[in-house]
Amino acid sequence: MNNFASSLKNKSKFLIFGCGFSGSFFAKTIRKLGCTVLTSSRSENKDPNNFVFNSENGKVPDEKIFDGVTHILSCIPPGKNGNDPVLEIFKNKLKSLSLEWVGYLSTTGVYGNTKGNWVSEIDKPNPGQKRSHVRLNCEKEWLKSGLPVQIFRLPGIYGPGRSTFEAIKNQKICVISKKDQVFSRIHVADITNAIIYLLNNRNSLKFHQIINIADDEPCSQIEVIQYCYSLLGLKMPNAISFEDAKNRLSPIAQSFWMENRRVSNKLLCEKLGYKLIYKNYKLGLENCFLDS
Repeated sequence: MNNFASSLKNKSKFLIFGCGFSGSFFAKTIRKLGCTVLTSSRSENKDPNNFVFNSENGKVPDEKIFDGVTHILSCIPPGKNGNDPVLEIFKNKLKSLSLEWVGYLSTTGVYGNTKGNWVSEIDKPNPGQKRSHVRLNCEKEWLKSGLPVQIFRLPGIYGPGRSTFEAIKNQKICVISKKDQVFSRIHVADITNAIIYLLNNRNSLKFHQIINIADDEPCSQIEVIQYCYSLLGLKMPNAISFEDAKNRLSPIAQSFWMENRRVSNKLLCEKLGYKLIYKNYKLGLENCFLDS
């Protein structure tokens, strides 16, 4: 696999499928490095570098967008039918290109519930939620595609404009206490910069098809909320127990609380040498606070 990609150059052309929070941050950063970047959205917008791709209503871009493409990043979740929308429609086209690299943003949810224990890439996935089963199947589709794919498993993603601060400001915060419950998380800047680091060092690093991107310190949600309130100079509301809170949570929110795991980043940070920008939630939230 080592011969698939070289370091990023100005001639690199990226297609990003699914330009939401993570995809947009990646696109903005990679453009600053001189790369050409085209991004997808579900409907037309004024961005001249945008193309429309909506598998649910059959809107597919003209194949001209693929001219000269060297790199693909897919941030699109599984479709309603459980399949990967990008592979379902473009697999043969992608295989006909001279791609250096394909990235796929997945979720650490595929590991399932480890009851708070650490989990790493060598652990067998054991998804407990239906959406995680489907996501694992999409990972397998990518891995079997024959493309130069690298899968990034991500925990909770946050960053400027999408953090606990927004929940506090919008008065949608719910302070929940659940004994020994922890969550892993990652700042959006570290997702982008870890991927760029790996691309720029592809010729000198061993190629790994599956990599976790998470910070150093999984912790309880209360610790995160408390730190946000302290930065805002406000008093945190009293916590309520998970048992008392769960009936007011959406089914998907409840499902997050039913799983408890610590995600290891040792492959990325120790073996491959990536240095996190935001090693823990405090550093990451300080960035969000200053940016707000």
